[in-house]
Amino acid sequence: MLRTTGSTKRRARRAGRTALLACLLLPLLPLAPARAQTPADGAPAAGGGYLVGTGIADITGEAAEIGMMGYARLEQKTSGIHSRQWARAFAVAQPGGGRAVFVNTDLGMVMQGVHQEVMDRLAARFGSRYDASNVILSATHTHAGPGGFSHHLLYNLTVLGHQEKTFEAIVSGIVDAVAEADADLAPGTVKIATGELTGASVNRSLEAFRRNPAEEQARFPGAVDPAMTVLRFEQGDRPVGMVSWFASHATSMTPENTLISPDNKGYAQYRTEHDLHGVEWKDRGDFVAAFAQTNAGDMSPNLRDGGAHGPTDDEFENTEIIGGLQADKARELFEGATEVLTGPIDARQRYVDFSGVEVSGRYTPDGAVHRTCPAALGQGFTAGAEDGPGPDIVDEGELEANPLLLVAGAVVTPVPAEVRRCQAPKPVFLATGSQTPPWSPQVLPLQVVRIGSLALTAVPAEFTAASGHRVLDTVAGELGGLARHHVLAGYSNAYSGYVTTPEEYDAQHYEGASTHFGRHTLPAYQQELGRLAAALREGTPTPSAVQPPRLGGRQFTVQPGVVLDAPPVGRKFGDLKTQPAASYGRGERAEAVFYTGHPRNDLRNEDTFLEVQRYAGGAWRTVATDNDWSTVYRWKREYAAVSTATVTWTVPEDTAPGTYRIVHHGDAKDLLGRVTAFTGTSRTFTVG
Repeated sequence: MLRTTGSTKRRARRAGRTALLACLLLPLLPLAPARAQTPADGAPAAGGGYLVGTGIADITGEAAEIGMMGYARLEQKTSGIHSRQWARAFAVAQPGGGRAVFVNTDLGMVMQGVHQEVMDRLAARFGSRYDASNVILSATHTHAGPGGFSHHLLYNLTVLGHQEKTFEAIVSGIVDAVAEADADLAPGTVKIATGELTGASVNRSLEAFRRNPAEEQARFPGAVDPAMTVLRFEQGDRPVGMVSWFASHATSMTPENTLISPDNKGYAQYRTEHDLHGVEWKDRGDFVAAFAQTNAGDMSPNLRDGGAHGPTDDEFENTEIIGGLQADKARELFEGATEVLTGPIDARQRYVDFSGVEVSGRYTPDGAVHRTCPAALGQGFTAGAEDGPGPDIVDEGELEANPLLLVAGAVVTPVPAEVRRCQAPKPVFLATGSQTPPWSPQVLPLQVVRIGSLALTAVPAEFTAASGHRVLDTVAGELGGLARHHVLAGYSNAYSGYVTTPEEYDAQHYEGASTHFGRHTLPAYQQELGRLAAALREGTPTPSAVQPPRLGGRQFTVQPGVVLDAPPVGRKFGDLKTQPAASYGRGERAEAVFYTGHPRNDLRNEDTFLEVQRYAGGAWRTVATDNDWSTVYRWKREYAAVSTATVTWTVPEDTAPGTYRIVHHGDAKDLLGRVTAFTGTSRTFTVG
């Protein structure tokens, strides 16, 4: 039985190594929030260096018949797993000082309801040790995962409502990853390295980008942000983790894909963990690698046709190409990292209602005071971006209101006249912020976390390359030299669409049309994040005057549940419909088809729907699961309550010769609602 094997074995191995350290160090660790009262002048806290810890947990949602999050296609529903989704956590603490946790999740975005529930559960488990100020929850922005985990209607519409099992898998997995990183804290160091990666992204919105001032465009040769920042986590002199930040959308997998996949960032994580530690199922987590997003709003991995198509015509190959480029560069920086982060760990956080921020002329293009607007989407939103085009109704940048969309939007969400005026030149399609409750979040978390000479600015949106750097410039200026390195952690703690520069906004391409709070959204972010940075520098508190509403009790779904599973007459669950061939060569694809139950009966988190096993030493040994990039688990409803699971394994080039078999694990529901686990095993085959 594989369930919980990875995390349980890892904890057991580390228990002996860290038990004595825990006894000595835990009394020194604060139970107060990470906003510790440390010197603001950059001097190391008393007692010296850091404690570091890593954690990883499964957050894979429902693998069949659930709408996917990202492309907003009603017909795109999950039908299996290419690779699982994970939460990877990295904790840094000072004995007697501050602490912080960065969590990278294989999600399209971190929804506000997820953030709220995770914070509640962390408070219940750790008291005041972790809170919204010192925990960053960030997303890779994969478009190949199940949706329905938001509490805001806009993000659940194309998924047929809220999906509680997926929501719970995400929340509980994130909490487990943080808890594992906390339990793993041990003396260590964090090293940082920076570099540039080209050839892994293009600007998919060039026309809008070229509206920015010439001197700003000159900061981005090729109209892309090539910056990569890598952290190397060590316990003693042993590397235990890596975080890489780089701006490129996780859209190598297309809207035609229906398999769960963490996309190119996920492939980079998988390959790096295997390359640096030879990770197998039994020891997953001994080395944890996260590939996180930054200001990727207009950065596409699809290198052809202005962001419309990947480097090849095969989406799986494209995922590996772009992920591989990121993995190679990150590995190079990781191996060369020598600069050690030292100094205080501190953080500031505040909630801001972006539906009506008064923005000082210090940040606006014309030097006058302006206000942000209640959230609204423009008609260019319906056109989609180059790597996820929508229906052919309007073109990007079309500023004249389309009558069809005008009427449709007014019927769905009537738009107040003052919202239309405020959002100009955006032709408003949906007034998501004018509803009760709002269809998209407006009270948003802003956060600045300092780890010695590194400042992480966490923002709840997709910032374009130029808009992200304007924010970083503002934060760096207000910190007054406390940090040498600055990273924008995009897609963090909530999700509120895009943020463009005012100049890009005027073009009303997809990104500008999806900038929720009007032309002065970015200046409002600069102002409010600048205030947070100044408070961190001065050591002053940042209380929130507003809090986001709690919407968990107002959810609905029209997604039918699993009623019954049944095998064909004369068959039982786990029987083979199609057996694998007698033998395969390296590079060939072994395949077995099983009669199965619905994968929504049990998500098998920290487990697997399949195993590829090799017979060696008198026993069967697992060599691949549904998390491996060499396998695919595909579910299909054949008819009525009868379904099949097709398991494929592309035999890797380094596969040892021998005897193999394919095992499928499933769960079936009977008429009384009882769910029973079963296992099916194929005949053996050889790999020569």
